[in-house]
Amino acid sequence: MTEVKRSKFITHLVPFSEAEGLQERLKQQHPKANHVIYAMRYLNDYDQIVENSSDDGEPKGCAGLPALNVLRGEGMVACAVFIVRYFGGIKLGTGGMARAYAQAVKDVLGMEEIISYEKQITHMFTTSYSEVDKMLHRLRTYGITQIEREFGTDEVMWSIVGSEEKIERLRREV
Repeated sequence: MTEVKRSKFITHLVPFSEAEGLQERLKQQHPKANHVIYAMRYLNDYDQIVENSSDDGEPKGCAGLPALNVLRGEGMVACAVFIVRYFGGIKLGTGGMARAYAQAVKDVLGMEEIISYEKQITHMFTTSYSEVDKMLHRLRTYGITQIEREFGTDEVMWSIVGSEEKIERLRREV
């Protein structure tokens, strides 16, 4: 929580996959809050960064955009930030409000463990039955945990999901 001139800013940083409907849930959890603003950045199906923000009744450009700018500046993607504001009785002005919302995002980013985004890809390959244990060990060594196997009559068909870097390293070794 960030406090500026008695106004309280409660910030929630979530993965983009958990953002849908969160603004409404926060409004229900905080019925006396004046505003619940958000900013989000994520990748679409074409690997383009999509950005969105909402001021939720605050003066235009004084809440969502400053929060979004902090996410941009920190290189955050695949995440959303929601800020619940309780008005403290002292007007902040548009500049003060923009600084307060930006500070609220900076404060939550400083508290959270940030996981670097890595694009995930699917890779399919086959091995013989004799190589299954060795391949499982190799995949675990690389930190690849999304593994599906289909056992055929002569060979094993693998489908794995991992970062491009991990999959490429595996391809070079196999």
